[in-house]
Amino acid sequence: MSEHRSPSEAKPARMGKLARLPVFYALDGKRALVAASGIGAAWKVELLAAAGAQVDVYAPKPGADLRELAADEAFAGRIRIHERNWQEDDLRDARIAVGAFRTDEESEIFALAARKIGVPVNVVDKPAYCDFAFGSIVNRSPLVVGISTDGAAPVFGQAIRAKIEAMLPMGFAGWADAARRWRAVLQSAGEFSFAARRRFWQLFTARALAAPDHSPEEADYHALLAELRAEGPAVEQGSVTLVGAGPGDPELLTLRAVRALQSADVILIDDLVSAGVLDFARREAKKMLVGKTGGGPACRQGEINELMISLARKGKRVVRLKGGDPMIFGRAGEEIESCRAAGISVDVVPGVTAAQGAASRLQISLTHRKLARRLQYVTGHAANGKLPEDIDWPSIADRAAITAVYMPSRTFGEFSQRAEAAGLDAATPAIAIWNATRPEQFAIASTLGGLQERLTGEQQRGPLLILIGEALAGAMPESSARPLQDFHQSSIAVGALRSR
Repeated sequence: MSEHRSPSEAKPARMGKLARLPVFYALDGKRALVAASGIGAAWKVELLAAAGAQVDVYAPKPGADLRELAADEAFAGRIRIHERNWQEDDLRDARIAVGAFRTDEESEIFALAARKIGVPVNVVDKPAYCDFAFGSIVNRSPLVVGISTDGAAPVFGQAIRAKIEAMLPMGFAGWADAARRWRAVLQSAGEFSFAARRRFWQLFTARALAAPDHSPEEADYHALLAELRAEGPAVEQGSVTLVGAGPGDPELLTLRAVRALQSADVILIDDLVSAGVLDFARREAKKMLVGKTGGGPACRQGEINELMISLARKGKRVVRLKGGDPMIFGRAGEEIESCRAAGISVDVVPGVTAAQGAASRLQISLTHRKLARRLQYVTGHAANGKLPEDIDWPSIADRAAITAVYMPSRTFGEFSQRAEAAGLDAATPAIAIWNATRPEQFAIASTLGGLQERLTGEQQRGPLLILIGEALAGAMPESSARPLQDFHQSSIAVGALRSR
């Protein structure tokens, strides 16, 4: 029996080091100063004016680019050019100061003067004299995305901006503007609770993502309100969502899984969930460990069920985050039954299961049409920790099947013996994979009859999956005694399974 442990709160990972603090500074109607005796000021002037600032430009010899900006009707006279050098008194009521100078001496004088008065300062292309930096911008105002590489790689930042530009439809600007208009109206209506208002914005977001190029109008607002009212008291109730985290690689999360994580109040976490997956979770969500690991300390399933239900009854949106897919050896059935019996709304978000993840990294087809007629998932771990007694051994012995054995670390010796007794050839290819899709993934190839000896000598930790079947022969080396990461000359096997 595994050692019992109670559900416990997981301490959130601290914010990693930030080269810069990303802030969005309100400048509408505020005064900004730009001192320009070198190149590079025009773009900063345009940015400041676009943000609504009243920009005073001090330039003894303003170029045509600055004069064009000042004359542009788009900025409605918000840019004023003073054909002289800046003076310290010019900084006094400025909220922000930007300089463009040819020499370090000019830059230092300007920066010291601004700091003396307490005005944040930026000097173009001279980071040593900057209190803040301008990053690359994706503009879907009022939705604005800023990107910074701390000045280390501006071209890289621009490339990232181009990627985000392609991902964010121009129509999102209209939806973001609608959100700005409707937020105050919804807040002042007094009809809806906090939970209902939050549900409104979930419905809003779903509609925006489904029709990003639609221009939202008042009719859309009233349609969303009608949808919210139609949900009735259910809006105030909590819910449980079983979410598949996949085998480990956070990039294998589905979009629906990410949305669930970002809307959760409480996340109940399996030990098998990789840390990177939680980077996608709502930062304010409470995170609790309810881990169950083979042979290690484990929370009782009944306790987990009770915890989910009690949290949901308090109106919380609970995400039960599971490694792999919740419906494949994830005890989802028991949790769904408990929620239904308690009258709690329950949903399931599928995930990539370990066999799929492992096969993708090994580049093995689990249903090769010439070699595999079917794929079967089998557990090597019954409720009592032993090999299940009711395994259909004739199906395991089917030469045209690929068998994925989950949780077999303690029972594979017996499994292989009984499979051979049922008629499966001891020479059938078999591959053991630990930590599928993770950076520490490790795999060894052998045969059904020889794999147990290899497992005995391995000191790997983490979730183990074993694949068995003739269709794996293409991934087998000439000598089956070597780990797969050595098969760098095989065109079928992955060359370096242990990520480097």
